[in-house]
Amino acid sequence: MAKVKAVCISEKKGEQKHPVEEALLKVDHGIVGDAHAGNWHRQVSLLAAESVEKVQKALEFQLKSGDFAENILTEGIELFTLPVGTKLRIGEALGEVTQIGKECHQGCAIRELAGDCVMPREGIFIKVLKEGTIKAGDEIKVVE
Repeated sequence: MAKVKAVCISEKKGEQKHPVEEALLKVDHGIVGDAHAGNWHRQVSLLAAESVEKVQKALEFQLKSGDFAENILTEGIELFTLPVGTKLRIGEALGEVTQIGKECHQGCAIRELAGDCVMPREGIFIKVLKEGTIKAGDEIKVVE
């Protein structure tokens, strides 16, 4: 079963995110309280814990949830193989995959520390189709 491992937000763009107990996903907005929220195609970012583990093996320090600026850290689902347009039920919310990967911006905090950032290769972005609260432990389902 695929599930949410952590939900993370940041108050400013360009910084690592920090875990929160739960978050509200709003239609045409994203996560309430997150700097990247807004009415655009990259409202919420997702990254698999399995992707983070690939980078972790080469590091001498421990990565934390939100270090790659992901909103939702997942477990048990290979996100980067999902085609654009895939719908995901995450807890009470529903989202649609809008982008796979991204261009890494200059001065990425984790790239500076780790020498690598997996988000551009294996992270995905969704727009919110149905509002709902999400938290760690929530199930993630691909909706046909």
